Amino acid sequence: MKILEELKLRNLLFDQNDPNLEDVLEKEKVTFYLGADPTGPSLHVGHLVTFLVAKRLEMLGHKPVILIGGATGLIGDPKMQGERKMLTLDITLSNAKSLENQINNIFNFKDVVNNYDWISKINVIEFLRDYGKCFNVNNMINKETVKARLETGISYTEFSYQILQSLDWLHLYENYNCKMQIGGQDQWGNMTAGSDLIRKKLGSEANAYTFTIPLILKSDGTKFGKSEGGKSVWLDKDMTSPYEFYQFWINTPDNEVELRLKQFTFLSLEEIKEVITKWEVKKEERLAQKVLAKEITTFVHGKDLTDEAIKISEALFSGNYKELTAKEIKMGFSDLVHVNGLNKNLIDVLIETTLASSKREARDFIISGAVTLNGEKCQDLAKILTKEDAIEGTVIVLRRGKKKYALVEM
Repeated sequence: MKILEELKLRNLLFDQNDPNLEDVLEKEKVTFYLGADPTGPSLHVGHLVTFLVAKRLEMLGHKPVILIGGATGLIGDPKMQGERKMLTLDITLSNAKSLENQINNIFNFKDVVNNYDWISKINVIEFLRDYGKCFNVNNMINKETVKARLETGISYTEFSYQILQSLDWLHLYENYNCKMQIGGQDQWGNMTAGSDLIRKKLGSEANAYTFTIPLILKSDGTKFGKSEGGKSVWLDKDMTSPYEFYQFWINTPDNEVELRLKQFTFLSLEEIKEVITKWEVKKEERLAQKVLAKEITTFVHGKDLTDEAIKISEALFSGNYKELTAKEIKMGFSDLVHVNGLNKNLIDVLIETTLASSKREARDFIISGAVTLNGEKCQDLAKILTKEDAIEGTVIVLRRGKKKYALVEM
């Protein structure tokens, strides 16, 4: 199967600038680039799909160049609404270094470059005379993102972003023989501006190909990439733990899971079809979600951390908290209310954690057997919490009923 044909079947192809691109990719080994601005110290799952497409192309023999926008990150790619917060040079370059390390560790791409290395050497007269002359303001205004900002206003700084991104491709074309750029569909205007600049500078025979990948949205049309608590899901394990990362994927809705398997895993389409066939027999067992979560967590975090995430997930689901270490419990319950419960009365702790609204209600819960400590029922109204009650002497999983939890630290 041809690469673009498969990308279409996986819903990973939105648009392309040349109908001959499919034949080029089948007949040649093409050097291409994908860019990311260092707006934070880590990539998040919103970036992930484009990087996985780059990996797919590399696995087929094409050569990726990953560009980190140390310079463009200082300018800010225009958003549909409002100016981006400008970062300092120190923060931008620090983020860029973090992204470079992360990209090397996860994707093992060999060529990672930073556009600060060449854009920072261009003076303003050179920028305006040698490059600005190649851009028609009318065309720039008609780019989708810029057009959306005209009524509310856009600074010249962000307006000039597409010129800088075009310079990137020209530089990579001349120095790396980089004939193709890939990116999200929101980058189409910037990408086609780059292909136009290459032809104006190098001649009409200079072939510059591009294709875009659909923006990943949830089934309700909202932005993809945040946990149920509204937090961004990062690829850095210190910003989003492997357990939280695994949980993000295992909570994929039934009506999205087949598509996410196609977009985010390297399983063949035939293997995905087999998984979906088995899953449809007993959807309550969530086989498709488990396969999705395991595949992508293993790719990003490795087998050992994925196995730990699965262990935590299964132990918490079954209530076998004592199978876990204190560290694993804290990881699994990071979003819960945490209180210090050392030598405190259980009734007071239930109120402090909001698992009970009053002492009377707390006593009723305890007497009825609705309260458990690390999975064991406690009906002692005089119970004082001590280190002996805690796993490794440090944490107690306090539960009221079937779904109300809190974490008590000693």
